[in-house]
Amino acid sequence: MKRIALLLICLFASVGFLEAAQHVILTGGPALRKWENYRTERDRHDRWWANFVRASTLRMDEIRRAYGTEGTSFVWYVYRTGYDKRGREDGKPYTTWITEQAAKRNARLVWISSGNDFISKFNRLPARSVATFDFFGHSNKHCFLLDYSSQILGASAAWLHESQLRSLSGRPLAKGAICKSWGCHTAESMSKYWKSATGVPLIGAVGKTDYATLTHGKLPSVSGRWSQ
Repeated sequence: MKRIALLLICLFASVGFLEAAQHVILTGGPALRKWENYRTERDRHDRWWANFVRASTLRMDEIRRAYGTEGTSFVWYVYRTGYDKRGREDGKPYTTWITEQAAKRNARLVWISSGNDFISKFNRLPARSVATFDFFGHSNKHCFLLDYSSQILGASAAWLHESQLRSLSGRPLAKGAICKSWGCHTAESMSKYWKSATGVPLIGAVGKTDYATLTHGKLPSVSGRWSQ
């Protein structure tokens, strides 16, 4: 009887974990066209405002297919300033549209203003509740660029740098959590700082990532390879 009782406790605990499991997505902002139009045609970024938003919603749909509807919830962190600025430039209500996409997928939308803001909010998530983490946005090998070419041509005014990761807690990440950056060059440096801080590997790109695949309903590809 004691053995059966113990098995039931383990079963209920695992069910409770599945119900509490969350999938976290961090989404950076787009560049402004007024800056990018100074570049040569082949070097211009973010012709479409929603590159990172569309990739994020595709990932949500993919996760729901893989994990099922029951017990699958999303926490979607979005750098709001970038979409406010691009929305004003284009004359479109992008933050409203993002809110609608979150509601459509039953995702909890959390607006952020900086890398430290994300860290503070992520660290407050329940222990071992996060099954997956994905980042969509501009990046280089040292940081996630939440902002890029929005306030300054070719430069970032908001980021999550590898040096900040010492403040990122691994406590919310479940055992076996899958973490991935879909930005450029992450695996060339930042991934090792992520693992050092959280104890969980961060899959990233060696080389650049390409969001043109979104036109075919696919997540970004990599010019080099994926690595940890």
